[in-house]
Amino acid sequence: MSKDKITTASVLAFERSFDISDAIFAQQNSHDDQKLTPVLLSEKSVRGTISNRLKNALANDPAKLDAEIQKANLQTVDVAALDADKDTLVVKWSCKVLPFLGSPSVCNDIDYQEELTKTTQSYIKAEGMQALAKRYAINILNGRWLWRNRMVAEQISISITRKKDDKIATIEVSDVKQYQLNSFDYDDKSVNDLAALIEAGLLGKEFVIFDIQAKLKMGLGQEVYPSQELILDTGKEKSKVLYEKNGQAAMHSQKISNAIRTIDTWYAENAEFPIAIEPYGAVTTMGHAFRQPKQKQDFYTLFDNWVLKGEKPTLEQQHYVIAVLIRGGVFGASGKE
Repeated sequence: MSKDKITTASVLAFERSFDISDAIFAQQNSHDDQKLTPVLLSEKSVRGTISNRLKNALANDPAKLDAEIQKANLQTVDVAALDADKDTLVVKWSCKVLPFLGSPSVCNDIDYQEELTKTTQSYIKAEGMQALAKRYAINILNGRWLWRNRMVAEQISISITRKKDDKIATIEVSDVKQYQLNSFDYDDKSVNDLAALIEAGLLGKEFVIFDIQAKLKMGLGQEVYPSQELILDTGKEKSKVLYEKNGQAAMHSQKISNAIRTIDTWYAENAEFPIAIEPYGAVTTMGHAFRQPKQKQDFYTLFDNWVLKGEKPTLEQQHYVIAVLIRGGVFGASGKE
């Protein structure tokens, strides 16, 4: 079939290539690093003040404002904190890297699938996975996935362990903050070793799974920050519910995955910071899509032009398109406008 007659399959999906576990929170005293105990959740009941933006009628009437302030803003919230005699947070999770061979897991159009696979495999043959693997590796080593915990820690170390054929290989970084969050210009042994391991997994050369452990010096009894649950039933008593596994504080695998794929600096020239790999460059915390279809820099425009029209994007945008496929998702054309 000629290329100009091929259309996007209505059913098209790619499976993700990174299987990431939830992260479990434990704790220890930095002077007794052999003994780990769980970080447990507890409840706290607090009385807050009225601090939201008020309507003009209320804000301009002192008597009404005083009456509003006197209302009790009672809340019950989950909290996670180190014990009074513990100063170090220990976070553990595992990562499995699955092969990305360029073929969709589901596709209902054989001609389109052949053209798509030819396109993705031409990228793999020309570029390998080195550029993407290096960025994924840096985001593991820089502790981006620790989110707020990274910001409030005095010092952070990370160790990555892989067991293969009864042999254990370890990559260690004693100071995570040597890697800045807004840069991927690092070329040391730790980065290169982890990138090579990730690339081997993506190319299907090896079965790759490794364990990650971070130690964060927080201070005695300090608060730590697991994932917060999205509560759809607003009638529940607690206003903040933290994620836990068997009572132990934890972080969602999705939150870790988002941090690992925050490698897109190609959405704009001289981008000030990386964003997560998303079809429209969506950053929900900013309420903005950095890859607008109008600018023809979104995934679907680049992807369709590359596969259907043979219009190869710049190398940076090729990296982006392949990274979206590695992320996984459903990309079929529904036929609805």
